[in-house]
Amino acid sequence: MTDVTTRMRPYASDQPLTLAVERALSSVRDEASTSDLLFLERWELSPLPGAAAALRVGQLRRANPQLAAEIRAELAARRR
Repeated sequence: MTDVTTRMRPYASDQPLTLAVERALSSVRDEASTSDLLFLERWELSPLPGAAAALRVGQLRRANPQLAAEIRAELAARRR
C-alpha cells in the first residue's frame, strides 16, 4: 500500500476482525460500503483523532446502530 493510500485509508484492510462485520459484509457488494464497515470496526478497536474521522464514525453508527453495538460488544468480550 502506498503512503498516499495509507493516509487516505489509515485502517485499510480487507479482512474483518469481528464476526459481526463478517456477517454484515456478506450482504455488501460495493467497495465504499465495505470500506465504511471496516473503518467502523477499526475505529471501535482504536479511535483516530480528528473531527473528520469522528464525523464519519458518527454517521456510520447512526446508520448501523445494531452493528455498532455488536462490534463494541464483541471487542469488549475479547478484552476480558
